[in-house]
Amino acid sequence: MTRWLCALLLAATTLLSGCGYNDFQRLDEASKAAWSEVLNQYQRRADLVPNIVASVKGEANFEQETLTRVVEARAKATSIQVTPETLNNPEAFNKFQQAQGELSSALSRLMVVAERYPQLQANQGFRDLRVTLEGTENRITVARNRYIQTVQEYNVLARSFPTNLTAKVFSYEPKPNFSVQNEAEISRPPVVDFKK
Repeated sequence: MTRWLCALLLAATTLLSGCGYNDFQRLDEASKAAWSEVLNQYQRRADLVPNIVASVKGEANFEQETLTRVVEARAKATSIQVTPETLNNPEAFNKFQQAQGELSSALSRLMVVAERYPQLQANQGFRDLRVTLEGTENRITVARNRYIQTVQEYNVLARSFPTNLTAKVFSYEPKPNFSVQNEAEISRPPVVDFKK
């Protein structure tokens, strides 16, 4: 009887140690922390937009449509309420990602258009804001990469045996990850024509 009890206890210990429950908790917290850093950097960028727009407005004949797009994209990106549940809701996650992508596009367009204005390029305040924005975009990339890595580890754990059994028991679904909005468009090689 004692042998059976010891064998049962050993089997239970082995099963529980390999169930991955603690790993799920650790990786879930890591992904939340990584996501918080992504949000922090997105907020940093959103906070820069009013200063950039204000410095560009000083250029009398600057394209108003471009400024309007930036302001609207910022408003849309900051209006989306992000909660911890966003990480587990692919639709909400995609909506947030799309709004941030629109803001990135609008800011890129603004910077391209701004190059046509020598007075604006000579403005030290605008140049400083531009450098800060570039640094923020780099920080966003680093934060997103960290988030992608932690989500990948979590999703591998959720799909691997035997921890996938624990995932099913506790309803640990794989988390959505960042994706490229225009994947088909960027997969086409660029056409280079030196004749023009």
